[in-house]
Amino acid sequence: MVANIRTGATVGGALRYNEEKVNRGQAEVLFWNRMLDPFDTADRMSHERCMASFEPFLQANRRTTNTVFHVSLNPSPEDRLTDEQLGEIAREYMERMGYGEQPYIVFKHGDIAREHLHVVSLRVDSTGRKISDSHEYDRSMSILRDLEQKYGLHPSIKGLELQDREGLRKVDYQKGDVKQQVSSTVRSCLRHYRCASFGEWRTLLETFNVSVEERTGTIDGRDYAGMIYGALTDDGYGIGTPFKSSRIGKDVGYEALQRYYERSKTALKEPGALDELREKIADGMARCSSRTEFCERLHDKAIDAVFRLNAAGRIYGVTFIDHKQEIVANGSLLGRSFSANAFEQQFHAEGQNQTVHERQRAVSKESNIGTLSSFNQVNVILDLADVQACEEQQQQQQIRRRRRRRK
Repeated sequence: MVANIRTGATVGGALRYNEEKVNRGQAEVLFWNRMLDPFDTADRMSHERCMASFEPFLQANRRTTNTVFHVSLNPSPEDRLTDEQLGEIAREYMERMGYGEQPYIVFKHGDIAREHLHVVSLRVDSTGRKISDSHEYDRSMSILRDLEQKYGLHPSIKGLELQDREGLRKVDYQKGDVKQQVSSTVRSCLRHYRCASFGEWRTLLETFNVSVEERTGTIDGRDYAGMIYGALTDDGYGIGTPFKSSRIGKDVGYEALQRYYERSKTALKEPGALDELREKIADGMARCSSRTEFCERLHDKAIDAVFRLNAAGRIYGVTFIDHKQEIVANGSLLGRSFSANAFEQQFHAEGQNQTVHERQRAVSKESNIGTLSSFNQVNVILDLADVQACEEQQQQQQIRRRRRRRK
């Protein structure tokens, strides 16, 4: 079983997404916990009734920004589970993740080849305090392994082995050995995905909590070009000390990436290479009235839509990551119909509260990036020439120590 956890600022989008599936007959409400009956007098699911159960928690919220907990639980296609078993699995998973006393609603989706669950809840409790998300990924994986054994499910590792995606997981700074984690993730991304530009490469890595920067310039009349890698938090902020690509290997360095971009461009120019991705995005644009709903719909099809906003909340860029086809493509690469301007026109007004929040996040992140950039410029560790000099000095010191030991 695989769990995909998503977070966000507005629970209404997640509820409307599932409501639409239910009312179309593509999903059903399996059960709800500590909530009012989510069905209206016409026996149709109503996200407004769900919001009535969530609203007291949101009003009590103290300072948590991303209040939404939205997880999809995906058994193997080979598993055949009854509704009762699916309900027990969902209930135990939420209990052990710390959401047993929270209001949540469980949906069973049947619109793709395998049945799977969506659970929508809140990350803040009745007193407004945040539910702990410390080591959330590790806790989730441990719970899933236990559930697989308890219910005799096919282990998710089998699917991962079939797809040969070993090492393709988010970097967790708290686990330590950051360089090894980053190395494994970067190399796995190179093996599996196609990115035609540095911007697409950076967007892909950021989804796995890896930062990357290009460094080019001239020192003593000689041109240099290199890459700097580092770790990110789940919120996209830099953590720890970044390091040169040479500490990983030439295969993830500047020159190797230029060749990788060219190979990817060639592959993506082949007839029909992007047609399926375009169709799925176009379908989402036709069916969705908000960016949140659009992202949820694509995520259910194994596609991440990454929007970039300026300080005024305007969309100035969008990148799509198709995990099934292993394609990363900017909207401009797909065509004018999928450009940032097209999405800005369609999703310009999603609600005053959400727009204000996104503007605040954009300003905060821009400020953070600017601060980090200024710090990086003065920090000699991140300057390629200074790093080289520092390493050479360390090597000389090690040689002198060895000589002293011999004497």
